[in-house]
Amino acid sequence: MHDLIIRGGTIVDGTGSSSFIGDIAIDDGKITAVGQVSEDAREIIDAEGLLVTPGWVDTHTHYDGQATWDPLLTPSGWHGVTTAIMGNCGVGFAPVAPDHRDWMIDLMESVEDISADALKAGIDWQWVSFPEYLDALDRMPRAINVGSYVGHCALRTFVMGERGAQDEDPTEAETQQMADLMSEAMEAGALGFSTSRTAIHLTPGGDPIPGTFAKEAELMAIANAVGSYGNGGLVEVIAAGVETGEREIQETEIALMSRLSLESGCAVTYLTAQIGKDPDLWRESFRLAEEANAAGAMLIPQVSCRPVGMLFSFESENPFARFPSFIELKGQPQPDRLAALRDPEVKARILADKDPALTAWTQLFANPWPLTFELGEVPDYEPDPDTNIKTLSEKQGREPAELAYELMLKNDGQAFLFCATAGFSDGNLDATREMLLSSTSMVGGSDGGAHCNFIVDAGVPTFMLTHWARDRKDGLPLEMVVRKQTSDTARRNGITDRGELLSGQRADINLIDLEKLTSLAPLLVNDLPAGGSRLIQRAEGYVATLVSGQVIMKNGEDTGARPGSVVRLSQMGR
Repeated sequence: MHDLIIRGGTIVDGTGSSSFIGDIAIDDGKITAVGQVSEDAREIIDAEGLLVTPGWVDTHTHYDGQATWDPLLTPSGWHGVTTAIMGNCGVGFAPVAPDHRDWMIDLMESVEDISADALKAGIDWQWVSFPEYLDALDRMPRAINVGSYVGHCALRTFVMGERGAQDEDPTEAETQQMADLMSEAMEAGALGFSTSRTAIHLTPGGDPIPGTFAKEAELMAIANAVGSYGNGGLVEVIAAGVETGEREIQETEIALMSRLSLESGCAVTYLTAQIGKDPDLWRESFRLAEEANAAGAMLIPQVSCRPVGMLFSFESENPFARFPSFIELKGQPQPDRLAALRDPEVKARILADKDPALTAWTQLFANPWPLTFELGEVPDYEPDPDTNIKTLSEKQGREPAELAYELMLKNDGQAFLFCATAGFSDGNLDATREMLLSSTSMVGGSDGGAHCNFIVDAGVPTFMLTHWARDRKDGLPLEMVVRKQTSDTARRNGITDRGELLSGQRADINLIDLEKLTSLAPLLVNDLPAGGSRLIQRAEGYVATLVSGQVIMKNGEDTGARPGSVVRLSQMGR
């Protein structure tokens, strides 16, 4: 008798093979039979009319702090994610010396917009080293599995102190110490290493984060430590120039990543997207990666499945948020603030105001309207390009800022606008479709847990199904969509025990009503430690999510089961 049988579902097994109607038997947290299972079980789940897929493996999240207090890792846990990988973009919380804890928290807030007050209240610091960090995560009961890269910022600062934080060059001894700590982390179960070289990742003081200008010798020593472990391991690079779209810089960075991969034997993944300055630059990125791979490297362009953008609302971030006339209203209770925003005199004063400081935000918000759209109660991430705020305002004979202001007043001041900062240069997602179709690419960039006040992209796994496999006329095959965010993301991280509905695999499984599946409108809440705020987005249509054969979510609600664990690369194949 089996522990559990899921009967009669439409199985999309994560391998890319055609879907089929069948059963799945589960024993001791693993799949033991797939197909027509005649035996009985202690528990049976009727999956007729439902999709049965592996749980999603999200390769790019920032739950490094949240994972120490939140067993569900929401919003990701609401969207069928059963394994979340942290430590991306070069930031993380291990290794860390006690006197650098607050600095690392402030750095995380600066880079990833996660409340420092929330992190300081929520993290209990049961570790110094990276192995101790994984052990601390493992001691906490959790529903969602977690794994982590080692962030360059933490590694550099731990070894070099203030000099590392100021991005000075390490000595040979310090370089070796970083490599040794990386080896220690790999032995303990790290999934790899991440570093950031982009100018958009800054310290609270406005300086480039540790590692931004690291020389090749330093990066190579660490990559070799990852590669020498011999059991996989991924190096993630946020490349220089990703924010500017300079072709020469891109070529130089991809050449560096190719050398890192060739010498270390590691796969190297890097974020890429369509950008407005050079909408076809991504094609060159893919061409260079494929050329390097043909020569023996393993480069993986990491792409988002929808536009990379920001959410504007009066409750969170918006283009007026730094105006003195708007700041005056921030301390008021929401009903009073809403009443003030509706006042014609207040509205006129805000619309006539400006940001007194010249910052990157000032430049970003100077004219976002050609790529800003009303998000809607049912979020639309591939809107009609003719419905942008600039075009609509011109048709109405109004200023774009005034129209945006009025649209954000909808839903009692909680309506959202969506500014598509990347990935929507052509007014559609055709370029994204091409990227997703490439066997070279990997789906990522959800940033789950990060950018709490202006981005909530943890629901991209749901968008993959609803938009690409169900709703879009020129979409993608369901089987490919499922594989892209299960076995593909798992295997590229060296994780071999999940991501496919095959005998012997972990029983991390989603049961989905595809017809009803939808992402709900974002919502700002104050549920982080110390009352910290964040944007969340729930979903409907996930009938059940299982981890190790136990139902952790049922119709979007926590069941209380805590079968999750830390995924350790060092344990793969054992």
